[in-house]
Amino acid sequence: MSGASLAIGDTKAIKQAVRSDPRLLLLRLRTLIALIILVIIFTFTARAFLTSGNIIILVKQVALNAILGMGMTFVILTGGIDLSVGSIVGLAGMIAGGLITEGLLLPVFGISIFFNIPIVIAITLVVGMLVGLINGLIITRLNVTPFIATLGMLYMARSAALLRSNGATFPNLVGNEMLGNTGFPLLGAGTLLGLPWAIWLMVGFVIVTTFIATRTPFGRQVYAVGGNERAAELSGVPVQRIKILVYMISGLCAAVVGLIITSQLVSAHPATGTNYELNAIAVVVLGGASLSGGRGSIFGTIIGAFVIVVLNNGMVLIGLSEFVQTGITGFVIVAAVVLDQFQQRLQRQITLQQAAAQVPENIKGKEPL
Repeated sequence: MSGASLAIGDTKAIKQAVRSDPRLLLLRLRTLIALIILVIIFTFTARAFLTSGNIIILVKQVALNAILGMGMTFVILTGGIDLSVGSIVGLAGMIAGGLITEGLLLPVFGISIFFNIPIVIAITLVVGMLVGLINGLIITRLNVTPFIATLGMLYMARSAALLRSNGATFPNLVGNEMLGNTGFPLLGAGTLLGLPWAIWLMVGFVIVTTFIATRTPFGRQVYAVGGNERAAELSGVPVQRIKILVYMISGLCAAVVGLIITSQLVSAHPATGTNYELNAIAVVVLGGASLSGGRGSIFGTIIGAFVIVVLNNGMVLIGLSEFVQTGITGFVIVAAVVLDQFQQRLQRQITLQQAAAQVPENIKGKEPL
């Protein structure tokens, strides 16, 4: 039996267990239910919560957390973790800012090459993927645990961002018409049909990543690796290649977020993205993913991103202290993990009961020969 078949079989068992006990359905929908409750609470306690301006700000922030979380989802589905995404966000911003402000320096020839914005974006995305590739190679080729490998990359990528400008900021990234590199601020401030580009990018990422995770062999192999890596490997799944690719996806998503933030601020700072890896992990965990791998979904991650952002936005609007906000956010994340563990225990119990009930009567009670 292949690793993908094992994952499909587990999914069927879960669906059967959910149908047999309504408590499992409530637990699986817990994040969505929490989001609805938060929206109701803040609607009545914060006048500005449902204003059009606040909703746009809220969804733009959701877009950043969601895009970062979608990349992290693939990593966590394989049983890994990526602590470097926040630093990649900062590095991506500095790469783009440097290319717009200074161009690509060629000291040998004493010139600088300036690129148009699409090429600047493409180079920045490639850099993000290369950092992810390095993460993947360290983990798979050198057998370093994902936590240590990406923790080291967190520092190295942040150091690279700081060294790019000696810790300084690249300000006023509007470009120069004579150099043909104008238009970068449109990525963060531009709109299409009245909605910011960040929101459209999030929608595009949701469609693409959901399709990849649910409709492609690669997606099934990702779940198989996280569900049982040894079984997946024995069934022919290229485990090392899958791991490398998920870290490259995570790096790509982090680079996109870095570009959006830098464009919104019209400046690049090397400290951008600090602690963003914690938000990315939080939205994935809130969305129902298991840190041990094999379980999670893009839809769950999106709902988790909404919960985190709505919670933070609402607490700001009602005037809660920043210290209280941090504590409440931490409590929500821990509660989500506790409920997830309870759901898994209940699910296993129901599955065992169903398996016992399916044993033929003529076999029950017979002693082994």
